[in-house]
Amino acid sequence: MTLSKDNIDPSLAKDIGELIAKLSEHQHGTLVKRALSVLLRIAGEEIDRLDWKILTAALEDLEQGFQTFYPYRHIRKVTIFGSSRLSPQSSEYHLAVEFSRCITQFGFMVLTGGGGGIMQAGNEGAGPEHSFGLNIQLPFEQSANPFIADDPKLINFKYFFTRKLFFLRESDAVALFAGGFGTQDEVFETLTLSQTGKYGPCPLVLIDEPGGDYWKTWNEHNQKNLLRRGLINTEDFSLYTVTDNLAHACNVIHNFYCVYHSSRYVGDLFVMRLNLELSDEQVDQLNDDYSDILVKETICKSAALPSEKGDETESLPRLVFHFDQRNFGRLYQMINQINQYSSCLPVEPHPEWK
Repeated sequence: MTLSKDNIDPSLAKDIGELIAKLSEHQHGTLVKRALSVLLRIAGEEIDRLDWKILTAALEDLEQGFQTFYPYRHIRKVTIFGSSRLSPQSSEYHLAVEFSRCITQFGFMVLTGGGGGIMQAGNEGAGPEHSFGLNIQLPFEQSANPFIADDPKLINFKYFFTRKLFFLRESDAVALFAGGFGTQDEVFETLTLSQTGKYGPCPLVLIDEPGGDYWKTWNEHNQKNLLRRGLINTEDFSLYTVTDNLAHACNVIHNFYCVYHSSRYVGDLFVMRLNLELSDEQVDQLNDDYSDILVKETICKSAALPSEKGDETESLPRLVFHFDQRNFGRLYQMINQINQYSSCLPVEPHPEWK
């Protein structure tokens, strides 16, 4: 089938024409045009009806996700993963409630899968005001829990892949409690994306009950069957924290953003934004300690680069360097060292802004 004016609904053709006319004035006109071009190319090709259903449903998932999170885009958030099968009477459930309550007191909002078990505990501890629910349409196990069911921040996704995208896209940290196949999938996918630089840098905390060994045993498996076989590096263990201490779990997340703020790439430069400027001596120390992850030259202090002008973080001091992108575990070690160069600000009754 070849797309032509003859097989486009007249009202749709009119809307498309008006949109194209406005693209030159649209803030993101180039990207909108690019997206429309993709759809038009697909429309001109022979693909199945099922392909169109998948494409349309995925776009609808993305649309509701973007719209729901946009008003909260400047508030840091923590995604909570864990079993949907743990009852409200279980000790793991109560631990997740306490964690969620603790982390919201630090100014974070909470994302859960919107269902029962650990997801319900997360929404209960945070309360509806500080909660999101990213539900998935399943024939069993997954009705929305009562703490998020009637909230406008509950999103019902059709696909797991779009749901997973928002879990990580919107979160500044991930906390995991005991769980089954789904939780194992979530921890390993998050680790894979962290290890390859597709997520973060962000803290990943695996929380056991006091004296418990769910994640401790999991970590021993990684050491025995992955590290000893050379399938991962020792530095990869810096990508996550295993703890059975609730206060430590909350502090790991809070302290990650003590001096470190955020990062991005500008060309081939890794730009690390900071909440305060480091001394020359501290930067010299970083160059001595982390020369192994530099492709060339050194770590340097910098103001916002020209392409960052107008960015909401423009006023923040920066470190810029040519990161080799091969050892994100070492990058996490560097961030942890930077965060030790200053005491974290005391908790205040306002959101954790990003």
